[in-house]
Amino acid sequence: MLERRTLLRTAPLAATGLLLPGCATTLAAPPRGTPCPPRVNVAANRVIRTVAGLRPCRASGFVVRAEALGTKRLIHNYGHGGAGITLSWGTSRLATNLGLPGMTGPVAVIGAGAVGLATARLAQEAGFAVTLYAKALPPHTTSNIAGGQIVPTGHYDEDRVTPEWQRQYRAAMDYSWRRFQIMIGDDYGIHWVPTWQTGPIRTDGDDAWLLAYQPALAQFAQGQHPFGDGVMRRFDTMYVETGRYLSRMIADFQRAGGRIVVRDFASPTDLVALPETTIFNCTGLGSHHLFGDTELTPVRGQLAVLLPQPEIDYAYGVSEGYMFPRADGIVLGGTWERGEWDATPQASDIDGIVRSHARVAANWTCPA
Repeated sequence: MLERRTLLRTAPLAATGLLLPGCATTLAAPPRGTPCPPRVNVAANRVIRTVAGLRPCRASGFVVRAEALGTKRLIHNYGHGGAGITLSWGTSRLATNLGLPGMTGPVAVIGAGAVGLATARLAQEAGFAVTLYAKALPPHTTSNIAGGQIVPTGHYDEDRVTPEWQRQYRAAMDYSWRRFQIMIGDDYGIHWVPTWQTGPIRTDGDDAWLLAYQPALAQFAQGQHPFGDGVMRRFDTMYVETGRYLSRMIADFQRAGGRIVVRDFASPTDLVALPETTIFNCTGLGSHHLFGDTELTPVRGQLAVLLPQPEIDYAYGVSEGYMFPRADGIVLGGTWERGEWDATPQASDIDGIVRSHARVAANWTCPA
């Protein structure tokens, strides 16, 4: 387990494959004459906003399971850690496949983040009338703060998950990967972005299957990339501009006849009083209190967002942190602070994030 409070120096490596070895496959050689990517202009006076969000982490992984709640059927879909957007469509498909067959009548979804909205849309696509109940709506959800990289990140401890859960994970990743691809474009704010990561390509290990989700993968020796010493790898993946995506998802839900009710729930007893007989719990970290899941732990992540730079058409994850380009700004991460319940940016941490990325920019060296 990671320490309670650390700048996110090692998390990008685990998140993007250095600690998740790749499959035995034919790997692309780096293209000759690769142009030097433009440098990010990192400076404290270019920060336009700072944000902090609480990742809902569980050592034994996300929860997708059904149980009886009085006369109602309750299906849980929560605990995604730093992989909430990445796995949202996939675990929601697992949850709806578990909860909808044989059911009739309207459906309730609790929670309006990426997971709740994906669950609601899949239930609508299956022909059900859906009411979305939420304490907060976009843009006031944890999903709005997420970086939006479609790479599974920090959502379980390898020694705490079962083979059955691993099968769920694979199925969820596969469906999410395919679903996001058919949403590419400005409407949903989803785009392919070349991504640089520290370290060589690994082609062995239990998580070899994850390299199937890193197309255009290539390895670059020192001197072939602008990141200084050591080996780098590059692949393409999708990134979600979360504000635009969630806004469009809400619009899709409402156009399909969905109803939204702003409401907080203090206990499972409150859910029993709902008119719907099938209820999907997508409350994320809220399940810690609502359902007494004490394994569910907040991990605070902080971001500094710089003025947009349209010429930045790549992302990176290195020891100093990670950078994602978006139309609404250059996103710099971040922190990984276990056990922090305060979703407030901390000035000293934000300063550390900016200074770390300024070092990346200062050491930028174009290949010869």
